[in-house]
Amino acid sequence: MRDEGRFFDDMARLAGGAWSTADAMREEFEARVRERMEAALERMGAVRREEFDAVRAMAVAAREENEALAARVAALEAALAARGGADRPPAAPRS
Repeated sequence: MRDEGRFFDDMARLAGGAWSTADAMREEFEARVRERMEAALERMGAVRREEFDAVRAMAVAAREENEALAARVAALEAALAARGGADRPPAAPRS
């Protein structure tokens, strides 16, 4: 009976070791696949999501600033036109 208990203990240890080994192999496989995917994406010129989001935020801010400046210029032009444009500064020379 004691040999039977020892046999099951040995089998449990063996199964636990196999499970640990399989888990380590899975982690190693995932790491290698991740490295290969990152290298392939880098070769294709893809950017990380964080970089894309940062550039997108900059573009949105620039667009908003451009719209605000366009509205300001339109208001100044309207005010100038309302005054008759008599004291309009000379136009910038064209190249």
